[in-house]
Amino acid sequence: MPGTFEPLPGGGAAVALDDAEISIIRSLAVQLLELIGPGPAEDAPDDPLAELFAEGPSEPPSDPVLRRLFPDAYSDPEKAPGSPREAEERQARSAEFRRYTENDLRAGRRDNALAVIASLNALTPAGDGGAVLKVSPEQSQQWLGTLNDLRLAIATRLEITDEEDIELLYRLPDEDRRKPLAMAYLWLGTLQETLVATLMP
Repeated sequence: MPGTFEPLPGGGAAVALDDAEISIIRSLAVQLLELIGPGPAEDAPDDPLAELFAEGPSEPPSDPVLRRLFPDAYSDPEKAPGSPREAEERQARSAEFRRYTENDLRAGRRDNALAVIASLNALTPAGDGGAVLKVSPEQSQQWLGTLNDLRLAIATRLEITDEEDIELLYRLPDEDRRKPLAMAYLWLGTLQETLVATLMP
């Protein structure tokens, strides 16, 4: 079980994590939460209807990681072929879609990250350090969502766009400042792949 998720009898999965791995995942999840930002209800806690009626932004986020996590619903007007008018229409449709969906998408990603942090905080340390994390099928989905978000965020920071870029990560010299982030990206990929495998019938 060390380092990879394995299926549990009756559903769910388990993985052995050492103290450093627990700390890394928790830290990355907290950074993801900070990047996503608070929800509308957190901005206006005295108004219980604030979140229900709040509209999201109509413009894409300026941060490249957030643009990757919350892309335009329609193709990028600057890259898609077509007339200027068609590009303007795509941009208007994307803005409208974003206005009514982005808050919910952010809330979903926020809830998943909070669930990951909560499950790590609830771990009982083993005698030799670290702990065994056990997640239910529902928690597995939350973990998958957050692992995917973290990998997208790291891939954006590392400017990974294709398989060739991923192969280069394995050959980074130790002195390269990207090496720790690259190792985290590859390790999270292993966690993600093995967790997906536990959900297969």
